[in-house]
Amino acid sequence: MRYQVNINGIDVDANYSDEVIKTYVEPLLERFEEMRRTKGRRILVMLAAPPGAGKSTFVSFLEHYAKSFYKDITLQAIGMDGFHRRQEYLLSHETDVDGVMMPMVKIKGAPITFDLESLTEKIRQVKEGENCGWPAYDRHLHNPIEDAVWVTGDIIVLEGNYLLLDADGWKDLHKMADYTLFITAKEDMLRERLVSRKAASGNTLEKAAEFVDFSDMKNVRLCLNHSLKPDMELMLF
Repeated sequence: MRYQVNINGIDVDANYSDEVIKTYVEPLLERFEEMRRTKGRRILVMLAAPPGAGKSTFVSFLEHYAKSFYKDITLQAIGMDGFHRRQEYLLSHETDVDGVMMPMVKIKGAPITFDLESLTEKIRQVKEGENCGWPAYDRHLHNPIEDAVWVTGDIIVLEGNYLLLDADGWKDLHKMADYTLFITAKEDMLRERLVSRKAASGNTLEKAAEFVDFSDMKNVRLCLNHSLKPDMELMLF
């Protein structure tokens, strides 16, 4: 099934095979709905994956497919990218990278460049069943947009790189989830996808590759090697 969507300000043209839909998409939707009925409340699913693994597109497709084919399932997909610290903050604050102090914008996308406190509080609101605003990130503006969506669904699927990160503060997030997923992939594939995505947001291929190799690939390895065990793991080919 061809799926065209705008993710964080970038148009994405994806395709999900019948095999993927029958093996993963439909069973996951039915599992989530069964959990919601059993618990008798909103459920929160967390999907973690390294940068470039297509997690934002996948959860968006889950929402689209549920709306199209499951009339009784109210699933809403949201992401943690809206909790990037603002560009002006990243430009004006420095951090230590391998013994060298540099502006945080140079490693934008690393865990330290997210507002973990705000993310944690907002997840708590969603978990407790509140209907609330949720921020989104625009790659062209390079900043989050506050209250870009309103969270109202009975099944909320939250995606993000570090939702299962085994690090102080981050490793508490998964405790609020009813179910966790992780998408894994090979580093070379992720690098290729990340360079293409960076270039699509207005960078030259040379600049995109430079940033990906300096910053993004560190985050890829961090996610692949230091994430907690999920309830279910998926492999990107």
